[in-house]
Amino acid sequence: MFIPKDKRIAVFSYLFKEGVLVVKKDTRSQTHPQIEGPTNLEVLMLVKSLESKGFVRVTFSWQYNYVYLTDAGIEYLRSYLALPAEIVPLTHRHQPTRPAMRESEDDKAAGGGGRPAFRGGDREYRGRGEGGFGRGGGV
Repeated sequence: MFIPKDKRIAVFSYLFKEGVLVVKKDTRSQTHPQIEGPTNLEVLMLVKSLESKGFVRVTFSWQYNYVYLTDAGIEYLRSYLALPAEIVPLTHRHQPTRPAMRESEDDKAAGGGGRPAFRGGDREYRGRGEGGFGRGGGV
């Protein structure tokens, strides 16, 4: 299937920017919800081509294709779109780690953990001697 270059670049640039892509298996849809320009069929065919070359990994579930860019795909799209090596997809950027929480003295005295100890749950009910409605319970 012939896909015009401007639509191909639109799909490739979106895929490189995000690192992932969702494509509904709907060949009749005239537009793709996230990408301006190409039809859904054109996006499906481009994903199919990239998958056969090993540039993306596709997971299919409930009539949707979930497309993940591989390392080889990053290099291919970087050369196709003429991007510098410093630019990476959003899924490959490292997020800053959160600073560790400071423990107060009350937490240290209570046993650490941050959660209260297990208090027995329904054992309090069973220990009353009243019985219940289950097996062997109630008179």
